[in-house]
Amino acid sequence: QVQLVESGGGLVQPGGSLRLSCHTSGFDLDYFSNAWFRQAPGKEREGVSCISPIDDTISYGDSVKGRFTMSRMSRGGATGTLYLQMHNLKPEDTAIYYCATDVQPSACRNFRAARSSDFSSWGQGTQVTVSS
Repeated sequence: QVQLVESGGGLVQPGGSLRLSCHTSGFDLDYFSNAWFRQAPGKEREGVSCISPIDDTISYGDSVKGRFTMSRMSRGGATGTLYLQMHNLKPEDTAIYYCATDVQPSACRNFRAARSSDFSSWGQGTQVTVSS
């Protein structure tokens, strides 16, 4: 059974840093498309970053490029962790952050569209609030 559990959210001041984790089980990270999304109150879901299993390319949304870094750690077999390191945080980064995964190798191609149908499994989300 595929499971994803996010952690690491919280309150941080503008300009600060935060690292989110997504603990995964039930699938091998290295062979799935894995992504981070976020959704702020009253706004549409936004694609933050995505790792493709085809060539390990990591793509980022324009609003976070240069500030956020996605990585993954596979523990071999069916467990692992996705990370999202966030630097120079801004108030507009305030949102609930979700990790998601899908077996389709090409799922990252359209991650910026942030369609829930493109990724079959999602975590419950973790709140990030950037405020002074």
